[in-house]
Amino acid sequence: MANTPRKLSAGEVAALVGGLMEAQNFGGADEGVEVRPYVFGSNDLSLMGDYHALRMINERFCRIARSVFLPMLRIQPRISAFPAETRTFDDYRNSQDNFVSLTNTKIDELRGNHLIVIPPSFISLLTDAYYGGSIKVVKNGRNEFTATEQRVIEIVTDRLNQALQLAWRDLMQLTFTVTSREENMQFAAFVDGEDMVVNCSFMVQLPDSEPASFDILYPFQTLKPIASQLRSRTQSDSLDDDASWRERLERAVMSIPLEIRGRLCEPDIPLKNLANLKEGDVIPAKVTDVVEVLVDGKPFFEAVPGELAGKSALSITKAIRG
Repeated sequence: MANTPRKLSAGEVAALVGGLMEAQNFGGADEGVEVRPYVFGSNDLSLMGDYHALRMINERFCRIARSVFLPMLRIQPRISAFPAETRTFDDYRNSQDNFVSLTNTKIDELRGNHLIVIPPSFISLLTDAYYGGSIKVVKNGRNEFTATEQRVIEIVTDRLNQALQLAWRDLMQLTFTVTSREENMQFAAFVDGEDMVVNCSFMVQLPDSEPASFDILYPFQTLKPIASQLRSRTQSDSLDDDASWRERLERAVMSIPLEIRGRLCEPDIPLKNLANLKEGDVIPAKVTDVVEVLVDGKPFFEAVPGELAGKSALSITKAIRG
């Protein structure tokens, strides 16, 4: 968010004021004025649904990107993410000032790119603070960055791309390569004006000063191939198979103690005889040569009873299939 997503540009404000002035002298319908119909609520730009995963990526990016501004501000500022918006690039471009820092970055895995937009006031603040100045917004009427500011832009955008790479890692591994940097919004070689872009806006809280902001734009066509993943409410913690986790889980499962019993026989006795049993009575039982081995009460093996090292033992002869 270079200023705010819905901020009117200077030209739009002038046109609005001019229209209001003309409305005061309006005496009737002007048939020569072109009118474009518009139905409120019809401009629904949420083409890919709710970006649950993208929201998680942006929140993770906010936590990681705090360290990006530490060398300049000497603090780790709080960074907040606004909900992603889908709009045309012309709509976004017209809402911004022409003079702004634009960093175009290629995303190899998605065969697309993204654009980092930072307002010049934030660049001036970072540059001033980086060289020992106070943290305050510096307003100026310049239309180009100094060599020092360009170096700060290079440092900040490269680190922001590294933070983005870490933030995207749980969804998919991406590689970001800076291809160009511009200073004029009208000359941004990003996408065509009518193309849709996903606008991710971030606000940086500053001590004793108004918050600063910046935007990251993704072309809609770049994110469209992974739309189903971006709509997902869950993400895996790692893309690779974690062998060490599997080994620990296997060791834990294999260490679970199980009760093993040998069932020698199961004699039957009437209930009335059972009720009259007393000490010294004998229950007739037929002990076979084969003993069932029960694991947690379920028969798993057949065995032959015997002796080993002076202790009773069972020799497994057959596995019982469940």
